[in-house]
Amino acid sequence: MRTRALVKRIIRQFIRDKRTLAMMFLAPLLILTLVNLVFSGNDYDPEIAVISSQEQMASQLEKADKSFTIYENKTLAAEDLENEKLDAILEINPPTTKITLEGSNPTANKAVMMTVEKTLKSLTPKSNQQSSMETEVTYLHGSADMESFDYIGPFLIGFFIFFFVFLIAGVSFLRERTTGTLERLLATPMRRWEMVAGYVLGFGIFTIIQSAIIVSFSIYVLDIMMAGSIWFVILITLMLAVTALSLGTLLSAFAKNELQMIQFIPLVVVPQVFFSGLFNIETMADWLQPLSYLMPLTYGGQAIRDVMIQGGGWPEIYDEVLVLAGFSLLFMILNVLALKKHRKL
Repeated sequence: MRTRALVKRIIRQFIRDKRTLAMMFLAPLLILTLVNLVFSGNDYDPEIAVISSQEQMASQLEKADKSFTIYENKTLAAEDLENEKLDAILEINPPTTKITLEGSNPTANKAVMMTVEKTLKSLTPKSNQQSSMETEVTYLHGSADMESFDYIGPFLIGFFIFFFVFLIAGVSFLRERTTGTLERLLATPMRRWEMVAGYVLGFGIFTIIQSAIIVSFSIYVLDIMMAGSIWFVILITLMLAVTALSLGTLLSAFAKNELQMIQFIPLVVVPQVFFSGLFNIETMADWLQPLSYLMPLTYGGQAIRDVMIQGGGWPEIYDEVLVLAGFSLLFMILNVLALKKHRKL
């Protein structure tokens, strides 16, 4: 009888907590749907510029595969390769074939090599395949020794910083509210924006230390490729941490306990993984791709990659840094508005 009573109480608690029920039954369906959409996309089609002294060969390549585009101007092709509009440049000047890979993405590199090899083989008469042209491969960024972890590592650095700061900040701010500390602060003459700034700066000190530790460990212990300045990486991760911090404190206003705060993870953190660059956005359905622009981790991950893999500096990352600053400012303003509700209470 006592066991039955306990079972009934637990069932009643779950039925009353609609958010928990939704997380148990709907969140897994949402995540599975995202996984299906991400991995059911098209194969990666590389963008390859063709520069050839043989116009007929260049035309045949362009007709044989949509990945090839004829470029008359080698300088323009080099600029597009640097700006990541191209994955490779194919120069055909018998008896030499030169392939210049952008090099940042191992998946794109493999796709380029497979496409070039397959297409050239199909266009070359069998009688001439024995005396095929010599192929020279160079890399604009990265190298032939670059591993997949070198490509996803910069993203993972940003993701773990975002995830743990979001979770810890949200739970900590929620505890401030549930223990009555927030209400006592709201009863003082302190303004709401001063309170938000105080929490951000207070947590920010630890996010600086966290960013420095994670970045240093990744570079000097895990030996992830590092072509640029570590200080730019720390700056980007700090901006990403501030964004996660302000978002975590904002969402904590809509949670009643730690469990409900954790329930935001499938809705806020998991989509960041799928739509921020860990997987090739280009292979997803066209209607899904714009979602990446709504993810702060898209800009943080891309900026870290630009520095660590391509050796980029401030001119290459300032756009992403400004967007992250914009996200942080927006979430802080919303935090101020959310505190207004608690002050009325």
